[in-house]
Amino acid sequence: MTTETKKRNVWQQAAHLAEKTPENRNRYVDFLRAFSIIIVIFGHWLVVAPYIKNGEILLPDILSISPWTQWLTWIVQVMPVFFIVGGFSNSISWQSAQKRGEGYSVWFAARLRRLISPVLPVLVIWAIIGIIAKLFNADTTILQPASTFALLPAWFLVVYIVVVSLVPLVYRAWERFKLGSFWILAAAAILVDIGVFLLGWKALGWVNYIFVWVAVHQLGVAWQAQSMGESRKTLLWAFWGIAALIALVMLGPYPISMVSVQGEEISNTLPPNLTMLALGVFQGGILLSLEKPLRKWLSNLKIWTATVLINGMIMTLFLWHVTVLILVAGLALALGGIGLGIAPGTLAWWLTRPIWILILGTVLLTLVPIFLRYERLRPLPPPSTTPTWRLLLGALLFCAGLAILTLNGITSDNWLGIRIVEFTLPFIGAVFVGILSTSKA
Repeated sequence: MTTETKKRNVWQQAAHLAEKTPENRNRYVDFLRAFSIIIVIFGHWLVVAPYIKNGEILLPDILSISPWTQWLTWIVQVMPVFFIVGGFSNSISWQSAQKRGEGYSVWFAARLRRLISPVLPVLVIWAIIGIIAKLFNADTTILQPASTFALLPAWFLVVYIVVVSLVPLVYRAWERFKLGSFWILAAAAILVDIGVFLLGWKALGWVNYIFVWVAVHQLGVAWQAQSMGESRKTLLWAFWGIAALIALVMLGPYPISMVSVQGEEISNTLPPNLTMLALGVFQGGILLSLEKPLRKWLSNLKIWTATVLINGMIMTLFLWHVTVLILVAGLALALGGIGLGIAPGTLAWWLTRPIWILILGTVLLTLVPIFLRYERLRPLPPPSTTPTWRLLLGALLFCAGLAILTLNGITSDNWLGIRIVEFTLPFIGAVFVGILSTSKA
């Protein structure tokens, strides 16, 4: 990064990059990524409703308090959009790597560095919180669920890294079967759900993390290959997607909410089931039908600059927004519960949400410059080939440790106050991938 670039403010830097954007770049892909991350952030800030009742801090979710909001998750659950966008981007990236003569290890290493590096500071901060709480014998009753919730965004990365590791295979399947590769995966997901809900094989449901999300990923590959057709055809996809989703919810065992709700035995996302696949088809069809007019709209330099700006800090925003919510709620509690005495779901609660979001947004933007460096890594000097076995082992260790932490939290009742083995695994994985030995920009 040059001295001149450093002197520019963030908007000027984004505008500079926006002006240099090649004409053949599909800006709509970047817009969907940026728009989706904003939806995710606002969604989490609204769903979790910190509340003080009888002197006790509670963390209820608005979906269980106001059941009518569960229908809104059909719009704000945008995880399928991320996988569709990922399918598009990974398809282009993999094709480009092949044209340059780069093997799987070079391509996969670059992807892993971008996905793993920004996560490590989040883990470190929460480990420090756990250790300090243990040293001062603080009441950690709320700390364990808080750390679990703080790492919620990282759960997506666990799944996404697995899908990314399979890109050469799924792209080869696309080359051979085209859209048939999507339908094969969809059929496999159907069989898994039959086993789960009709035969009672609940553990089998975890396999759908592969079948469902790779299938949705294939829609992005199809989009990049221009195989989804014009807007009329994509609207047909949307129609069949929403029809399937309604049928599954109304006639099957699936709950209405497209995110997990406290107290519900069945979750549509943990693990994913056919509702997520139907939602992906519905959302993908709708969004692709809007591609032409929105690509024209994105030719506006200010709008495109805003898109570039968000994409330049997207991982930092994504990984830290829940921690910000917890920190602000904790500060409000320390100040006597200011702002936390309004019962969630009431008119007063809804009317104060813009203020709540404004406060959280301000705090989040103050943290971005601190941690953005872990998202913007310097490219490795050639040659930078890491053996494939090391990359796969590193990804496995990273995902295994992170998955456990996202399900159970970092804090623990042991002598140190954190889950030592689980916390260590992602860092060992990062070493295998070669991340911790590289410098940051």
